[in-house]
Amino acid sequence: MTFRLDKFLCDNAGLTRSEAKRAIKRKQITVNGKILTSSATHVTLDDDIRLEDEPVNYLGTQYFMLHKPSEYVCATEDSLHPTVIDLIETPAKGLHCAGRLDIDTTGLVLLSNDGQWTHNITSPKKQCDKCYIATLDTPLSAEAIAKLEEGIFFQAEQRKTRPAKIQRLTEDKVEIIISEGMYHQVKRMFIAVGNEVISLHRNAIGNLRLDDQLLPGEYRALTDAEIALF
Repeated sequence: MTFRLDKFLCDNAGLTRSEAKRAIKRKQITVNGKILTSSATHVTLDDDIRLEDEPVNYLGTQYFMLHKPSEYVCATEDSLHPTVIDLIETPAKGLHCAGRLDIDTTGLVLLSNDGQWTHNITSPKKQCDKCYIATLDTPLSAEAIAKLEEGIFFQAEQRKTRPAKIQRLTEDKVEIIISEGMYHQVKRMFIAVGNEVISLHRNAIGNLRLDDQLLPGEYRALTDAEIALF
């Protein structure tokens, strides 16, 4: 596998294309100990590529789980709020969220630069389960649970949600599992049965649960076995 030198620097050293070309022109880049001055030069993964004598390592595909804190948005950039990408200190390129959480919702967020992998999680056709813990304004009645488990009709989308799975945890707290990701879906479902979500926390996507060792704002790389779940 070969890469243009300027693109390799963009993808793995965090440089813009113009910054990469400038570094090459200024003779700040060496490949296997030799200064290269052409952006179009092709390099391989076996080459020793350095920027001002610091090695530039191939990042490749990356996969992370993050414990999202409140007040962070699931976006690559935002002019008004901090983003979950801001929390990732590991050198990374092209990371995006595999599904989003509202700004005030906490819990499991998966991030990767592997588009096919994130598609396997977010595609409606895959019907990937998402598990949430919802703290409610009032106790949930048996009638409300039955309606949620049947599916709620949303006027805006002109369709019914897929049946949810509900487990009562305490008087005002329930676990809800859904297999789609409509706009503000969980909150709207509870509003439709006369209740209100006070706080919402996602603790699992598919068979992958949030690592209970991760504090809000912390993250870790996924294991090969976890990556293979999707």
